[in-house]
Amino acid sequence: MSKVTIYTDGACSGNPGTGGYGTILVYVDENGVKHEKELSEGYKLTTNNQMELLAVIIGLEALKKPCSVIVYSDSKYVIDAFEKNWIDGWIKKGWKTAGKTPVKNVDLWKRLLAAKDKHQVEFIWVKGHAGHEYNERCDSLAVAASKKEDLKINVI
Repeated sequence: MSKVTIYTDGACSGNPGTGGYGTILVYVDENGVKHEKELSEGYKLTTNNQMELLAVIIGLEALKKPCSVIVYSDSKYVIDAFEKNWIDGWIKKGWKTAGKTPVKNVDLWKRLLAAKDKHQVEFIWVKGHAGHEYNERCDSLAVAASKKEDLKINVI
């Protein structure tokens, strides 16, 4: 099983507002050669959490075969959903929070679960805007994507 590292970040100006995601996939092949792929896109009306989720989704969906994946994100929203098993509770409660309110971004969470399903995925939180090379690059990609003229309308 190939090992891939995915770095992600989302950005949003206003919440909701214009936003974008940045994703970098890193793979070292059997010859020790490092391969990187950058992905980003911007949206007209979105939220920061939607962009954080989409960054992870797009990275996982870009993988062509099952992989062992480490996902780095500065989003506690994304990381804690898996590391603190929030998502399991949401599913058991019919996509309701502990406070019995509807979980936001259910379509994106379901898409993320589907994208994650064929891989072995570990989620690791990284502090944002703290000098982490790939996190800073993902942030730059996300911000640049959010400022493009040809922004998409809808995240889903």
